[in-house]
Amino acid sequence: MNAIVTELKKTGVFFVATEEGDQPRVRPFSAVTEIGGKPYICTNNKKKCFAQMMQNPKVEISGMEKDGTWIRVTGRLVRDDRDESRAAMLADPTGPSKLYKPGDKTFEVFAIEDAACVKYSMTAEPVVIG
Repeated sequence: MNAIVTELKKTGVFFVATEEGDQPRVRPFSAVTEIGGKPYICTNNKKKCFAQMMQNPKVEISGMEKDGTWIRVTGRLVRDDRDESRAAMLADPTGPSKLYKPGDKTFEVFAIEDAACVKYSMTAEPVVIG
């Protein structure tokens, strides 16, 4: 499994930062999977975060693991309009399968391109993941 996906899954909930004009916006996410070797996240195209992701695809994600370490992921979101990618996200245990279905015209998935991840700790040097 992609190392970044593994780390994001360890957090349970991670926070995705986008921007709206000159205002940062942060919200919790929990769905993440690997498709074609890349990390993927999802959202609903009726939400403001979808519009923000389309306007500026640069993203930063942060989450804390149970052991007190935390990760920071950076990358560029690329919308994937294939229903097979939507189905793969929904098949993942973290996927919102009770809320969406492939082809429902609202469920969207994004690959995190150029993904970089660093794991931090109060007691150790940062570690580059993946």
